[in-house]
Amino acid sequence: MNEPCRLIGVLDNGAEGLNAQALRHLQEADVVIGGQRTLALFAAQLRPHAQTHDLGTGLAQVPGWIEQARAAGHKTVVLATGDPLCHGIGKYLSDKLGRDALAVLPNVSTLQLACARLCLPWQDAAICSVHSKNAGEWTPGAGPGHGLYALLQVLSHHDLIALFTSPENTPARVARMLQSEGLGAHWRMAVVERILQADERVLPNLSIAQAAQQDFADPNIVLLWRTAPHRPEVQFGLADESFLQRKPEKGLITKREVRAVSLARLQLRADSIVWDIGAGSGAVGLEAARLCPDGHVYAIEKNTEDAAIAGQNRERLHVTNYSLTHAKAPQGLEAWPDPDAIFIGGSGGELQELVHLCLQRLKPDGWLVMNFVTLENQADALTALKACGAIWDVTQIQAARSQPILHMHRLAAENPVWVVCAQKGVL
Repeated sequence: MNEPCRLIGVLDNGAEGLNAQALRHLQEADVVIGGQRTLALFAAQLRPHAQTHDLGTGLAQVPGWIEQARAAGHKTVVLATGDPLCHGIGKYLSDKLGRDALAVLPNVSTLQLACARLCLPWQDAAICSVHSKNAGEWTPGAGPGHGLYALLQVLSHHDLIALFTSPENTPARVARMLQSEGLGAHWRMAVVERILQADERVLPNLSIAQAAQQDFADPNIVLLWRTAPHRPEVQFGLADESFLQRKPEKGLITKREVRAVSLARLQLRADSIVWDIGAGSGAVGLEAARLCPDGHVYAIEKNTEDAAIAGQNRERLHVTNYSLTHAKAPQGLEAWPDPDAIFIGGSGGELQELVHLCLQRLKPDGWLVMNFVTLENQADALTALKACGAIWDVTQIQAARSQPILHMHRLAAENPVWVVCAQKGVL
């Protein structure tokens, strides 16, 4: 059986940073794969006739180079920075070649070295990476396809972040993302540049405003920490007053009692993809986003003022897994990913068309939940559900809330609402 490819973690202090075993494997290798700068750094350690491959010419070629070398009986080494199994090439190669094809000799992670420079304990840090293709500047409401999206979700739930950056996705770009989300005052940043190189630099305590305007040498590691400990937020059942609502027509919101039942019937999971059609003030969709920290909510609202209010509520609640479109459904829905759950709070007169479309796109076992206050809209919805062969049920909710009257209290009735819930029929 051919011996495995050695995946060796290296640092910018060259051979000095390798243990005896790793150095021996490198010196005996017939084929060495690494970045151009790394290959140059270790050139003196390579055999005179060792074949080299530059990682910079394309990651997709690496598994093939390894398989060819191993098939020919050549001793093969891949050089990767720090610990290759921590946001490095290790997972990619293991997925492509299988674990038996690799033997990993890790080094100290550059993340560990950065924390050591700052004397910052890191056992509680959430480790994240934006070391990918150019993500572009962050736009509030951007979806999971953006290269900074995953980082923003991690920031929502942790107090200390250790971050691998890239030449394009810089510390300054990350700082500008925090500013655009209204989070700049909540975080501080440290940057450690060019670890173990002659021009290494440590910037131990930057405000987000300072970091957003600076240029940083690459490569670098970023540490982010909250200025005050994160207090867990209420996930479900926010008061109606927590949301901005349209004035003078205040009250264009799914009330808490109806919202609670509707969200329960959506059967949300942590990673659910949710559509919110006719978002209004955004109450249902924003609470759904808080209940789905690993998922995403796609909302659409045709009314200009309501769309603006929903956007303001997103900012007020610091919900980052929520994208809002100002348009009339079904415009734009073809670009959204298939949902696990759909909420319809308003249809703009296209109800039957929307019901057909939603049931077509809804994932298996997903739920469509609709709220109605008029008999006519409820009847249209049921007609569409029957035509689609859907499985459905209706719940009427009529709540009454206490109101003061003199030195006592009475009950004031809220408008009755029909909650219509449906799933795809059995084929």
